[in-house]
Amino acid sequence: MNDLLTVEDLHVAYRSRRGPKPALRGVSFKVGSERLGIVGESGSGKSTTGRAVLRLLPRGTTLTATRMRFDDTDLLAISEREMRRQRGARIAMILQDAKFALNPLKSVGAQITESYRIHHPRASRAELRERALEMLDRVRIRNPGRVYDLFPHEVSGGMGQRVMIAMMMVPEPRLIIADEPTSALDVTVRRSVLDTLGALIEEKGAGLVFISHDLPLVARFCDRILVMYAGRIVEEIAADRLREACHPYTRALLASLPSLEHQVDTLAVPTRDPDWLTGPVYRNGAVA
Repeated sequence: MNDLLTVEDLHVAYRSRRGPKPALRGVSFKVGSERLGIVGESGSGKSTTGRAVLRLLPRGTTLTATRMRFDDTDLLAISEREMRRQRGARIAMILQDAKFALNPLKSVGAQITESYRIHHPRASRAELRERALEMLDRVRIRNPGRVYDLFPHEVSGGMGQRVMIAMMMVPEPRLIIADEPTSALDVTVRRSVLDTLGALIEEKGAGLVFISHDLPLVARFCDRILVMYAGRIVEEIAADRLREACHPYTRALLASLPSLEHQVDTLAVPTRDPDWLTGPVYRNGAVA
């Protein structure tokens, strides 16, 4: 499996009144044509990692890395204009809540066709509509012609997420970064949306970075898992070996999950250890 994305020693610091605030501390990972999950508590750096790859960070943010390469493109060296060509066409990002990510003033069809037209400026109106309808059908939306003319407030949460997936997938990117794409959905709709996303990823042979705080969900959906703590990757493990995880933080996360088999009065809460900020990284049950 060839690597689509290689990130080495990525550091990100946000500007604050008290000076730079570290958000990522030496993050390194690779992604190929697979489903890579990134999990951790809120504030662990998951979303910052995804946005750093796309260079979508607030002004005043400091980003440094030894390497951040996608295919044959050095993402650290290219201009912002060239980076805009990479976004969407080759690397896409699916956000967590369609209510806030979709433009309320544009129809579903207009937003999907816009996503395609940006990277195919010579496409005719007929081609744009055809591509949008085809994509709506592929994300399992019934009656695409009707949904094409609807506005975001007229679709359900699950359908809105499917529209988001259609928008991001219509240019046929090679890598998708999905940031909590199902967190606003109920369990039944969540599974359906993930099935749709998984089928599209497999069909295109694309890579997926799936960011979530839901450890069991990531374990079921992804091939590999990166566990983040305070801006560091502390463990990398195959999803089907998650129960064999060795890092104390990963073990604590697993212990904090509620069980349907055993009744407990209180759930375990992961404790924090300063040594985890500088301690070893575990890979598949061994110290890297």
